[in-house]
Amino acid sequence: MITVALPTFKEHPDDYLKQVEAGEDLLIRPTIAGVSSARAGKRPFGLDAGKFVVPDDFNDPLPEDLLRLFEGEEE
Repeated sequence: MITVALPTFKEHPDDYLKQVEAGEDLLIRPTIAGVSSARAGKRPFGLDAGKFVVPDDFNDPLPEDLLRLFEGEEE
């Protein structure tokens, strides 16, 4: 298996795609940049209290047609 970082793949995609066409497996690793926090410290508890209400039917079983889709069956 060939493992390559996304920026490297972008430089020479044709070379890697030729290897895939020849039967090689290719894994492209994403480049993840650091995330800086806009706010230092912990968030206060209850910051968004009252902005979202969990529906009464939250834990009810899903409808059969939706379950079939999750299981990969066609409608």
